[in-house]
Amino acid sequence: MENDPNEDTEWNDILRKKGILPPKEVPKDDEEEEELARQQQSVVKTYENMTLEELEENEDEFEEEDEAAIEMYRQKRLAEWKTTQKKNVFGEMMEISGQDYINEVNKAGDGIWVVLHLYKQGIPLCALINQHLSALARKFPQTKFLKSVSSTCIANYPDRNLPTVFVYCDTNMKAQFIGPLVFGGMNLTLEELEWRLSESGAVKTDLEENPHKPIYNQMMSSIRCSVPMRNHRDDSDED
Repeated sequence: MENDPNEDTEWNDILRKKGILPPKEVPKDDEEEEELARQQQSVVKTYENMTLEELEENEDEFEEEDEAAIEMYRQKRLAEWKTTQKKNVFGEMMEISGQDYINEVNKAGDGIWVVLHLYKQGIPLCALINQHLSALARKFPQTKFLKSVSSTCIANYPDRNLPTVFVYCDTNMKAQFIGPLVFGGMNLTLEELEWRLSESGAVKTDLEENPHKPIYNQMMSSIRCSVPMRNHRDDSDED
């Protein structure tokens, strides 16, 4: 009895491995199913590599049979995005000590901006800045706002340097504001402080221009308003 090379037997498997028999013929239907599976696997890998934005941008190009996979990976990306957003939202100014500095500043996380205010009780300008920073912490929850009593954060830090505001990102100091003169004293407004922090990169302000007018311009404007205009008379009137 002649041996059928397509028969699924252990002996034929051995002969195929040795190259004596040709590979087993795959029915056409099975070939189509295998090709479809390969395509689906390729599509899945494409979805896996796409961001949430890319999935939405390419939605019209996907086939109808891919909708389930698209939705699955969209939900997966959305969940990842929400987790990241939740992790990076602060929304209030937190008090820290020197022991907390490493974890809260140096290990704040990749791309996290940190605003640290060194202050002392009994200094009015420090109290004002704490008030402003608390409001900005609510307005810009993606930025971490911290405050610390200067003596507990940096030993022997001189009071003459207060208030002090440090701005960090990725463990690097991006800006520093030291001493009362830098802030303009008790006339400092919330918008002015917001603008200063936006210049350092710590926040993305919606202010269109610097709300702080140079003192010289303010003085000149005040002088112009207080001095009456002289009436020009003909020289003949003076005779």
